[in-house]
Amino acid sequence: MMSALATRSLGRTICLTALFLMASAVGLGIWHFGWLQHGLAELAHETPLWIAVSIVIFVAAGLSSTVGFAFSAIAAAMIFHLVPDTVLAVQIMMAASIAIQAYSVAGMWRTISLRACAPFLVGGIATMPAGIYLLLNFRPQAYVFSMGLALALYGAYMLFKQPASVKTGGVSTDMAVGALGGLTGPLAAFPGAFVTIWCGMRGWDKVTQRSVYQPYILVLQVLTLGGLSLVSERGVLDGHLIAYALPGVAGAYLGLQVFQKLNDVQFRWLVNLALIVSGIALALK
Repeated sequence: MMSALATRSLGRTICLTALFLMASAVGLGIWHFGWLQHGLAELAHETPLWIAVSIVIFVAAGLSSTVGFAFSAIAAAMIFHLVPDTVLAVQIMMAASIAIQAYSVAGMWRTISLRACAPFLVGGIATMPAGIYLLLNFRPQAYVFSMGLALALYGAYMLFKQPASVKTGGVSTDMAVGALGGLTGPLAAFPGAFVTIWCGMRGWDKVTQRSVYQPYILVLQVLTLGGLSLVSERGVLDGHLIAYALPGVAGAYLGLQVFQKLNDVQFRWLVNLALIVSGIALALK
């Protein structure tokens, strides 16, 4: 009896998470074309900025932490509208995102294998300077749109297809996949896209997947921030922005509680939904 009740409760939680992810995808499109902006703008501006931004961060952190990525994709549309200063908006999301990733990695430290992460990190760190250079010297809109469209289509396709399990591929392949993330991190603020997909294709269970791509995302985010700070000769994060990490960690706590109750099939389904949301967000960026 208790087991049945627990199963039903988990099912409702998963359905709600999936519903929110799908609503986020629809909402991103609606928001982008301005259909909701005028109706919600007055309400948003009547609320103190830090409260409104903190609520957005909390919700986005809770949803994204069930799968370990996609925070910026979910949060960006609202934060960029609430915070007119684009640089400040990016700084807020960076502070929250790093806190979310750090909290999640700390919560999974027993399962993290540095040996498994190392090839991805080597590849990503090697190409990260090139990604920063491209970001500062070229307009990446066409690339970001193409990447977003590809992610959304891949996620939609994999929702209805039995996932392929790739048994081949060694250290060199892992490094190559990681190298792609080193480029997409600075260009699209999404270093984990290709690593996440690759981990799923390897047929790994949910814990093994997150134990690889979550530390990878964290390290790449921190190094990219440091690289941008050196190149631009300005501080990327100010002390007061650390306060925005708090709602992020609170949301991450709830998201990890849901993650722990997911089976591998449910996790894979939510990952594909998150890829769709991320892809749409990038395409509309």
